[in-house]
Amino acid sequence: MPRKKQVVQKQKRRKIYRAGEMDVQAVKPKGAFRIFSNYKLFAIIGAVVLIGGLGFSALFSNNNRSSGTKNNTVRGDSVLKATPEANVTTTSGAQATIKQYPAAPALAIDPNKTYTATIKTDLGDVKIQLLPKDAPEAVNNFVFLAKDGFYNGITFYRVIPGFVAQAGDPTGTGSGGPGYDLPFESTSAPVDAGTLAMAKPSEAGAPNNGSQFFLALDRLPTQDGKATVFGKVIAGLDVAQKLNARDPLRDQNPEPGTRIESITIEES
Repeated sequence: MPRKKQVVQKQKRRKIYRAGEMDVQAVKPKGAFRIFSNYKLFAIIGAVVLIGGLGFSALFSNNNRSSGTKNNTVRGDSVLKATPEANVTTTSGAQATIKQYPAAPALAIDPNKTYTATIKTDLGDVKIQLLPKDAPEAVNNFVFLAKDGFYNGITFYRVIPGFVAQAGDPTGTGSGGPGYDLPFESTSAPVDAGTLAMAKPSEAGAPNNGSQFFLALDRLPTQDGKATVFGKVIAGLDVAQKLNARDPLRDQNPEPGTRIESITIEES
């Protein structure tokens, strides 16, 4: 019998995949995902989205400027905000507007001169003899801020009878300042009742807050050598003792603090 012819089937060419590679013909995107295979269309849509995003960002930024919103972390070459008007301090102790500076003021006082500060409040005046020879940078800074109206409208935001009366924070929270810190100046004067000193964080070696200060209402031996003493009350300690008691660290809704109308400086 004649043999049947054997039918030789041709083998299909096998696709070879190397590690990390994929056959783009074998897997085709479907539906909305086809856009990713059309590079030109994908690039056009991407450009439209990018331009639209930039336009929205610019519009949002302009709206912020027109509404008076500012980023307090950006400091210019001069005061960022204006001095508050009289009687605009909020019940929380914060000013309606806040001054901020790019750096501490240059030394401009004469240590050989006499500087007297008068803190004016609605309860009366507190007169302080400043100590430029003991703490020249602290006195120079205090004189500058007082003359520039920084303290006008600020309250004594923390007053603890028998301990301290603290002020100099335009936000009334205890964490605000003028936008800069001051180096700690070691002074030997004891912290007695009526002592004026710079406020600083509790960390050892930390710098002084640039504007916050406290008046000691009693002898505070634990503060000797730890605070930069730069003044001494010479009149009106009784007024300081009558400042509205408040402790925002313990009371979430304390009574309003006593407002500082102004701090004037006399030089002789």
